[in-house]
Amino acid sequence: MSYLALARKWRPKHFKDIVGQEHVVQALTNALNSKKMHHAYLFSGTRGIGKTTIARILAKAFNCQKGMSADTCGECGNCCSVDEGRFVDLIEVDGASKTKVDDTRELLDNVQYAPSMSEYKIYIIDEVHMLSKHSFNALLKTLEEPPPHVRFFLATTDPEKLPITVLSRCLQFHLKHISPKLIMERLKFICDEEQIKYEDKALAKIARAADGSLRDALSLLDQAIAFSGEELTEASISDMLGTIDRRYVEQLMQALIQGDPSLLIDTIEDIDQYFPNYDNLLVDIAAIFQQLAVVKMTGVIKNNIHQEYDLSDYKDSFDPEEIQLNYQISIMGRRDLDLAPSHKIGFEMCLLRMIAFKPELNLNRSIQVTKKEHKIEPDGRSKEIDINVNKKEETREQEESNKNLDNVIWSDLVTELELKGTSRMLADNCALIKRENNKFFLILDEKSQPYNNKERQSALSEALSAYYDKKIDVDIGVGESKNKTPNQEKIRKKDEILKKAKEDLEVDPGIRDIKSIFSGASFDSDSVKLKK
Repeated sequence: MSYLALARKWRPKHFKDIVGQEHVVQALTNALNSKKMHHAYLFSGTRGIGKTTIARILAKAFNCQKGMSADTCGECGNCCSVDEGRFVDLIEVDGASKTKVDDTRELLDNVQYAPSMSEYKIYIIDEVHMLSKHSFNALLKTLEEPPPHVRFFLATTDPEKLPITVLSRCLQFHLKHISPKLIMERLKFICDEEQIKYEDKALAKIARAADGSLRDALSLLDQAIAFSGEELTEASISDMLGTIDRRYVEQLMQALIQGDPSLLIDTIEDIDQYFPNYDNLLVDIAAIFQQLAVVKMTGVIKNNIHQEYDLSDYKDSFDPEEIQLNYQISIMGRRDLDLAPSHKIGFEMCLLRMIAFKPELNLNRSIQVTKKEHKIEPDGRSKEIDINVNKKEETREQEESNKNLDNVIWSDLVTELELKGTSRMLADNCALIKRENNKFFLILDEKSQPYNNKERQSALSEALSAYYDKKIDVDIGVGESKNKTPNQEKIRKKDEILKKAKEDLEVDPGIRDIKSIFSGASFDSDSVKLKK
């Protein structure tokens, strides 16, 4: 006996066997049981989710010899003939190959004749959107008012290409993508029936690769059986699908967590030996960050077999802002892959961008650096002091300056710190209240409170510790302060500069000459703006 493909062998023959389309099945079941059936139906959706299968089951329901019902007997001559593809009153037309208006007219010429051996003559037109404009025009009148013994079932993967006049004459049902969970349950059932040994993770990989199409999943299962032999294992399915071992993706994630470009480049070089699909890799990374965003918002980790990566390894490694940024970089990177010199380069640049924009502290300092400290003189002026610091040999002058933390102006100090991203924003919106020993007491106004969290406080503490080469702690409260924040200082300085510029222009000889030449001329000080 010749082998029958699983997608054909296990094609549903009853509504109860349909997977993932409960909304369609329920509507048709209620209509059949109440005998309130429409004359034209349109089933739309992606490939392999059950459009023509539902149409065939519906054809059986119309013509079952035991009466119209959602529960067809499956045993009478009509039901068996439909299942075997030899029912003369079921006419299936491929819209992709019968596009000409002459084909449609030939089809419609036979509509007027009564069915040969059943109550209804059923026309199933697959990929109906492929018909020509003239074919649709020829079909319209019959589709609107068909003979009482005729029913039309149309199927399409692209309903937007159908004329609105056709859509308005049909009862429309849009079939959904089938979830990986439902696909996997169906695969397990079929494997059990076929006595095929399998690992759950192997079937989960197939379910994800099917991308919502049960027919694609069964075709992949056929391929997996031929590839793997006696047992379907996770490793064999990965090899068959050409997917990258998940440990490489985990290694990429570790490189992003550590901000290590060398590890990232080395990992991509290892991955490139397997000729990967870099678009799929970006999909995996984007999916991880999407799931991490949900975890950050809900605080709940729902790791399951349909989710390939364990989020508990990453949940505390990224700020919410970084998760959102990296997700956006991933999906935008997919768009730009074809514009890159190669997909590998595009993928590499995409992940390097995540490290470059990583909103965290960079503690890599030069061996020899020059720092500036600001001391407050008795007359209230700020005196700037350059201090040369050597990491290997700390001078006595540096030790003395490190002991005195009280003489630092906070806004100037923040400028010197190596802070980036949201940690810098936190420091810019804090005011310094006091300093006790090696601890800075800061205050944050209520509007800026969202900037504050433990990770950013830790980054600020590390930046101060690196600056003074000793452990510095920070304590951040919320409230009002008379001391100015660095942001307020920047605004104050800009206002002073702008005021001085206006005063200088008022006494500028050129302005005076213009006023004397043009009587009534005046200087509009509000028009003076600082150059950005």
